[in-house]
Amino acid sequence: MRIISRMNPVGGMSDFWSEIRRPTPYRWPVLAASLLTSGTLLFWVTQEDYFVPPPPPRVTYITTFAEGRTDAEIRQSNIENQRRTDAREAALAAREERKRTIYRELGRATGIDVDRMEAEAAAERARAEAAEKARLDRLFGGRDQPTPKASAAPAE
Repeated sequence: MRIISRMNPVGGMSDFWSEIRRPTPYRWPVLAASLLTSGTLLFWVTQEDYFVPPPPPRVTYITTFAEGRTDAEIRQSNIENQRRTDAREAALAAREERKRTIYRELGRATGIDVDRMEAEAAAERARAEAAEKARLDRLFGGRDQPTPKASAAPAE
């Protein structure tokens, strides 16, 4: 009940009325400036901005292919793309093997048991592959499964 008594506007209104009735020379300009400031602030705060949504995107399909390609041309294009992909993967594998060879030589030169480390890495990869296979068996329940793609990350 105490808070409600604090929100009673009667006291504020009586103070305002006593001040506005007092005959001071600047009461009307001060009142006008106060009302103008308050009104301007309220007007500015209550304005809403409406943004027009952007137009929906125009869907364009692959435009680099000829429109009237035959199935044989599509097949030939796919074969060429697969050859390029295989060549790229072979080059990457060769680079990774070269990197492993350099690390092996560095490890042997510094006295590290590289063979033991490679055996541990191979065992870790086998465990990860077995866990992935078990997860896929659980998910697919013996049905046809997608073959997990070999990771391109180098084993160090």
